[in-house]
Amino acid sequence: MGGRSAISTRAIVLALAAMASLTAGARAAGTGLVFVSNEKSSTITVMTRDGEIVDTIAACGRPRGMHFSADRSQFYVACGDDDQIAIYDVQTRALVGRITGVPDPETFDLHPDGRRLYVSNEEDATLSVYDIQTREFLTAYPTGEEPEGVLVTRDGRLVFAASEAANLVHVVDVEKDEVIADIVTDTRPRRFAITPDEKELWVSAELAGRVNIIDVPTLTVKESVDFLPPGFRREQVTPVDIVITADGRRAYVALGRANHVAVVDVPSRKVEKYILVGARAWGLALTADEKRLFVANGLSDDVSIVDTESLTVLKSVPAGQVPYGFLIDDR
Repeated sequence: MGGRSAISTRAIVLALAAMASLTAGARAAGTGLVFVSNEKSSTITVMTRDGEIVDTIAACGRPRGMHFSADRSQFYVACGDDDQIAIYDVQTRALVGRITGVPDPETFDLHPDGRRLYVSNEEDATLSVYDIQTREFLTAYPTGEEPEGVLVTRDGRLVFAASEAANLVHVVDVEKDEVIADIVTDTRPRRFAITPDEKELWVSAELAGRVNIIDVPTLTVKESVDFLPPGFRREQVTPVDIVITADGRRAYVALGRANHVAVVDVPSRKVEKYILVGARAWGLALTADEKRLFVANGLSDDVSIVDTESLTVLKSVPAGQVPYGFLIDDR
């Protein structure tokens, strides 16, 4: 009787453990929802990966850059017109907090410690740092005029900030607590993507119609990739956002007023294809399985959903006014 009871108890324990594992796995996979920040309508559109709109959040003034918290239970939104970072709960989509007194935030990145938020302040020409837990200002670094893109390396040692008006990428050494380099780029650097080995930093030079490739070990521009979709003049090609696949072999570049996304073979630097999307494509995001690419079209107020195997647009979904960027909760 005792033996059968022990076996039964073990079976129950194993079953409960399996159920807990499945539940944890479901949580780890996220809600599967896509969040779209809309600058002009001051809303966040919430949709499925198939483009079904499930909610519209009345957000803060001019929402732009967004980022998940370290545990992905919350997400942060840069509120450009409200001088704050708004904090939302992912599951309930309710506003749960604010970091106030943040001058005109545009984009930001979270340090690997999960506490420090590095924020570009467009009007103040600074890169400011805030403690997420205490919501306090920590420090700021000077930048050129109109900083936008921000990227922190995985080891947390370096922070890059792009200054649009100064044509510079600033490099902050976190341990030294100072700007250690100002890298000259082509005209109007906007956003970043870094290769998985973190040896190359790709930065879009909007008014030059190209991407500059920075060699991270030497902090110098070593190569560039130019874009010119058929039927467009060079001045119409204004690249903004970039994403690079997890294997480091393919990059997607939103070409702004050229209304296309460029597909680039990273090792060869060759443009494989131009995908026609909506008007003024500038924000990009890949799903975790990298089978779908979401494109924010700022002048047609919609989102293009691209199948990355066929490199074709599956559908266009109306968003709010002037969609800016994405978060995808599927990891």
